[in-house]
Parts: sequence; C-alpha cells; structure tokens
Amino acid sequence: MSPSDNGDALVISSDPYHPANLIPELCRGFYQLGWVTGTGGGITIRLGEKVYIAPSGVQKERIEPIHIFVLPYPQPYPETDRVFLRRPSLNLKESACTPLFWNAFELRDAGSCIHTHSQHAVMATLLWPSGEFKISHQEVNQMIKGVRVGGTGRALSYLDTLVVPIIENTPNEEDLKDSMHAAMVKYPDAAGILVRRHGVYVWGNDWEKAKAQTECLDYLFEIGVKMKLAGLPTELSGEQNGNVAI
Repeated sequence: MSPSDNGDALVISSDPYHPANLIPELCRGFYQLGWVTGTGGGITIRLGEKVYIAPSGVQKERIEPIHIFVLPYPQPYPETDRVFLRRPSLNLKESACTPLFWNAFELRDAGSCIHTHSQHAVMATLLWPSGEFKISHQEVNQMIKGVRVGGTGRALSYLDTLVVPIIENTPNEEDLKDSMHAAMVKYPDAAGILVRRHGVYVWGNDWEKAKAQTECLDYLFEIGVKMKLAGLPTELSGEQNGNVAI
C-alpha cells in the first residue's frame, strides 16, 4: 500500500467520538495516570466491522490520528496473515497487544480493550502469589459495582467477591495470547486479566465501559494492595458473601 493510498479517510474525521480521535485522547489521559508511560500499554476500539488500534513504539501522549491502524473484523485465519484496511505512512508497527485484543473480541464480543502497566495492577500480581486476585465488600464510590460480569453483563454488588485471574508474563507480549485465552475460558465471568509483573487487560461493550471498568479495577487493585500491606483481609467470608469470578 503506497502512502498515497494508505486509507487516511478511515482516520481523518472532525467527529471527536471517532475512534481515531478517541484513541489519542484516551492515551493522553492514561499517560497522565501513569498507566502507559514510555511506549507501553495500548487500546483498541471496535466499531462495526472495523478495528482501530494504537501503534507500537510511539509515546502514548503523542499519538495522533494518522498513527492509527485499521483492521477488518473478523480477521481471516490464521492470524499470522493479518489483513489491514489502513496502515500509517510512517514506519510504524501495530500494537504488540493486537493478538490479545482479539481474545476480547472473539471470547467476549467486546467493543474495546485496554492494556495498562498500572503499578497498582503490577503490585496486585506480586502480593497475590496464587493465580487469582480477590477482594469483596468494596462499595466506596460504587467501584465494585462499576465492574460487570464478563465485562459485558450485570454489575457486581457489594456482597460479591471480585476475582481477577493472574497469568504469568512472557518475554514477548504476543506470546501471552494462549494463556490469556485459557484464563478467559476458565473464568468466563472475568472482566480483566492480570499479567504478573506486567499489567492488566480490561475490556467492555464499548470504550466508555472498558474505560470505566479499567478505572474501577485499578481502584480495587490499589485498595486491595493497601489492605494487604496493612495486614487486613481483602475478603469477608460468610453466608452473605457471594462469589463471582470477574
């Protein structure tokens, strides 16, 4: 595809809610939160049969619409033969998270997926050495109610236990695809997957819900870590406590 035929019409829009405008805006916000410093982290938005993905190797607070990749959905099989509707004319590569984003699309029918390197998420993976982060009875600012079963279902309640599976990290991001897929199958109610010593993937029906759930989960990771370090239990047992792996 030549620079004169690189599909710029797919990413140039005056609509502030166009995915190619939203992704740079959201990345700047995530950068301010410390979630995507350096060139780490990523976000994708699926709109109908088009998937918009941030590039790899670009400082997230400096991404522009012309840096966005556009792919058709669904993709032909196998995924190694990835098809693009639009590549930037600059020498950029699509996010290394792309195969993992596809897990969210195919297994949860998600409209958006966000990957952060939040320190709260990383600390949670270190303080919960098992394969699950668990916390319950957290209604402050509606945070636990802001997380949905499977990322797309009903909202959790104060009595539910939030369970986020933790998978082991790999040297290359794309190599997490299979273990993330397995965890999503094992935990069908999960709205996110933690990656040990790395970060978290969170999805939702659309970008608003994915963003809101990422914020709520990050709060719960932070408060869970603080409780753990203070020697406080993060779960309350008893008949009144539900248990939803999400």
